[in-house]
Amino acid sequence: MKPSEATRTLRVTDTSILREMLFVFAAAFEDEPTYCSAQPDDQYLGQLLANENFLAVAAVQDDRVIGGLTGYTLPKFEQARCEFYIYDLAVDQRYRRQGVATALIEFLKGIAVERGIYSIFVQAER
Repeated sequence: MKPSEATRTLRVTDTSILREMLFVFAAAFEDEPTYCSAQPDDQYLGQLLANENFLAVAAVQDDRVIGGLTGYTLPKFEQARCEFYIYDLAVDQRYRRQGVATALIEFLKGIAVERGIYSIFVQAER
């Protein structure tokens, strides 16, 4: 990522940034109905961001969301450990192939180490 870009974990007060990420996901996945037609209110998004098992990471450039990653920490039953499931990962089309997605995943890996998360996985679709 370029120096003018920042990758950061979203906090409870970052509902507007999370909402911007929904529009990035809608465009990237060509699925506006799912991501834009019935967005939850700020209270719901704030509660989601406060949930320790949910994580949202944004890539921002010039105060604009250019990419994002969301996912869930999943406590395991076979051993006392957790895994992280990347639910959504997308980059604005104008910023693809510039290392933004890689930066988001590298940032997530650092969080995983801090939180003692055993592994990270993603389900990919075409």
